Amino acid sequence: MLPLIKRYPVVVVTLIVLLATLGMLGTGWGQLAQLVASAFALGLAVHLGWGMAKDIARGHWGIDVLAFTAILATVVVGEYLAALIICLMLSGGEALEDYAQMRATKSLSSLLERVPVWAHRVEADGTIHDVRVAELMVADAVLVRPGEILPVDGVLLDPEGSFDESSLTGESMPVYKIAGESLLSGAVNGARAITLRASATAADSQYSRIVELVTEAAASRAPVVRLADRYAVPFTMLAYVIAGAAWWASGDPVRFAEVLVVATPCPLLIAAPVAFMGGMSRAARTGVIVKDGGTLERLAAVKSVAFDKTGTLTQGIPQLRSIHPVEGMGEEELLSLVAAAEQYSSHVLAASIVAAASDRSLAISAVRDASEVATHGVSALVGKRRVLVGKPAWIKSHVPDVRHYELASGESSVYVAVDGHFAGVLVLADALRPDAAETLWQLRSMGIQDLLMLTGDQQATADHIAGELGLTRVRAECMPEDKVNFVRGLTRRPVMMVGDGVNDAPVLAASEVGVAMGARGSTAASQSADVVIMTERISQAAQAVRIGKDTVHIAVQSIWLGIVLSVLLMLVAATGVLPAILGALSQEIVDLLTIFNALRALKGTQKFEVRPGSHSQGREAVAPGVNRPAE
Repeated sequence: MLPLIKRYPVVVVTLIVLLATLGMLGTGWGQLAQLVASAFALGLAVHLGWGMAKDIARGHWGIDVLAFTAILATVVVGEYLAALIICLMLSGGEALEDYAQMRATKSLSSLLERVPVWAHRVEADGTIHDVRVAELMVADAVLVRPGEILPVDGVLLDPEGSFDESSLTGESMPVYKIAGESLLSGAVNGARAITLRASATAADSQYSRIVELVTEAAASRAPVVRLADRYAVPFTMLAYVIAGAAWWASGDPVRFAEVLVVATPCPLLIAAPVAFMGGMSRAARTGVIVKDGGTLERLAAVKSVAFDKTGTLTQGIPQLRSIHPVEGMGEEELLSLVAAAEQYSSHVLAASIVAAASDRSLAISAVRDASEVATHGVSALVGKRRVLVGKPAWIKSHVPDVRHYELASGESSVYVAVDGHFAGVLVLADALRPDAAETLWQLRSMGIQDLLMLTGDQQATADHIAGELGLTRVRAECMPEDKVNFVRGLTRRPVMMVGDGVNDAPVLAASEVGVAMGARGSTAASQSADVVIMTERISQAAQAVRIGKDTVHIAVQSIWLGIVLSVLLMLVAATGVLPAILGALSQEIVDLLTIFNALRALKGTQKFEVRPGSHSQGREAVAPGVNRPAE
């Protein structure tokens, strides 16, 4: 109860004053009840009026002006109970909107844990101490364990190492470094622990520079005006016209207050937040976290969508695409031998090969006399057969009969020799996500035709992926700044950008809607994005747009429902047959009807359409571990 009081003091105090007023009326202290209620309502009106005056001075005319007038009018004519009910509706609506924002952002905490906070510093005597990344100094030796993020820029001290720099450069293939080569903070270490010597502090490292760019881009983005405020001026003017006409026709100022009581714009204040909260909850159930209600409004209006390539349209992990054995050797035999030789390698391609053999239930034999030549390949004795796996030049230096295999754009190859003879080639590639094409179809079906790809990868690879997806607009070899400048130059707005890496964080912040593939994406990308996809399904980006459109449709529908009912009540009140207290209670009924309609956003009104011939299901996909509510 105490946290509730601290967070929503106005709501709690209004309830206490209302109950106290009713209690005083029940004991015959009518004048004291009127004094307490009127003083409280006027105090709240002054607070509301101060904020309203500042908004008007900034050129922003909101619907608060009507609520302010209604409180003053009811107090002046002695309808203090109606004034308290208006105060309760107003404060409750603001609390509900705040709760919706808090509920949405709280779900993100589990996604924002990737940023390096601690580092393993190697002291002069060889001991290892865990220190905060900010405490690292230039020339410090730092141990980075397998799978950990490099905390600072540095130089490799070990003979060799493998690193995933896809979150920095957009390149999906692993990068191999030897002693003395530079390492970038934000890269992910491979399967073996390495030691680096810091060449910069955390504040001056690559990761921090990208985060700084994110901050600048986010600060330049214009705020979104509340949906309800678009209806503020016409609704307010209509209410004043009806109230003024009722006063003029009857000659009774009470009639003016009675009309304004039912004109109090609580449906306008409450409908949009409730619908947006429902839309955000609906999105969260499908594994999509939308950070605020304004994002849903911008999603509904998206005109252009830009995608990163690596880890977004593609899976970001090299996969075995084809096997090309020499005559006399079968595909499964070749794959089994290579998987056996590669099973102890730290090479990222090796992990993909072993996984492919396991998926085919092939036997992976134990090996003897295995060794790895840094950046070249692996030699291992598999049973009684000597197997060499590696780059074509290295294999050719050991066997004379190597035959060259022509690769397509985006492919990588592993050459194999067995017992001194060329045995074949394994081809790997960063495959498209299974639902990438479906996602583009979904977006086009919603009227979004301006689809493009921005990537730091090479032009040939980018063109190959774009060709598979039918994308005609491609910008390759982009640095983070290039992506930001390109998105800012797009004319069809709002723009939605979908990415997953640190290098995507600046452009996510610069777009009207930034969508981060948060399941494997970086903290910087998740923090700068407006939408975080918690699953590995890029189709959730299209689903987010559909939920945004659905939510805004329901919110606008709810607002109009409230407006129409309020206008009908105003016309009734103008005749004098609806006392102020009954009018306030009638307005509560309008609020309930508006809220119930807005809550339809929890389920939505539109099914997620499926492309003819697609294997996708018509129902919304639910995130793992999330229960679907009863229907």
